[in-house]
Amino acid sequence: MKKTIQHILRQLLLRRMLPIYLLATMAALFTSCTTPTTLSQQYPKMYEEKPLTIAIMPPINQTTHAEAKDFFYTTLYMPLSEKGYYVYSPYLTMEMFQQESAYDAELFLEKDLTAFRNVLGADAVMFTVVKNWERVNIGGMLKVKIEYILRSTKTGETLYNREGDITVDTSISSGAGGLGLLVDLVATAINTAATDKVIAGRKCNAFVLSDMPAGKYSPLYEKDQNNPAGKKNVKATVK
Repeated sequence: MKKTIQHILRQLLLRRMLPIYLLATMAALFTSCTTPTTLSQQYPKMYEEKPLTIAIMPPINQTTHAEAKDFFYTTLYMPLSEKGYYVYSPYLTMEMFQQESAYDAELFLEKDLTAFRNVLGADAVMFTVVKNWERVNIGGMLKVKIEYILRSTKTGETLYNREGDITVDTSISSGAGGLGLLVDLVATAINTAATDKVIAGRKCNAFVLSDMPAGKYSPLYEKDQNNPAGKKNVKATVK
């Protein structure tokens, strides 16, 4: 009889404890799922190699807008410099690339990059792939999709890779109704047409490269390892 009572008590205790175990397990799983990936975890090779100098390759244009390549090329210098890297001026390197038959970046995307280290002294080479460049005047939107690939000239490894599907919102709203809506529509179309590839490129660069680890000339150098990293493929609308 005594053993039976002990057994019943034990079963009751287990039943009362079971929800606690379940809650603890769920909490542990939830915590592990919500812990953000850090920059050092997502881009470990950036912190291992610590690139100082970057050469920018002419963009690989996969769109029907032939002029997108040249315009976007000039927008990459500033954001990389602001990240703390020494960046070779696109204006100076473009002529050299053309003379050395290196203007077609797709030929080097997966090839040996030692020449860029020997000739320029670059630690890494930034490739960009323009996958979409679409202007919607009526809706006031300019849609761009660009992939950024930073490769080491030492090892050939990819140090940084992120793709941005960015919509630049150029719409204008005065808040007026009736005739004011028509005026806003016309103003939006004009503003969208005036928002050229340089402006759209700069906004895309700023958003996508925001989580790129800082270079030596940045006050955040070697201090941002634990900062949360963004998604490898980011989609957003910016003004």
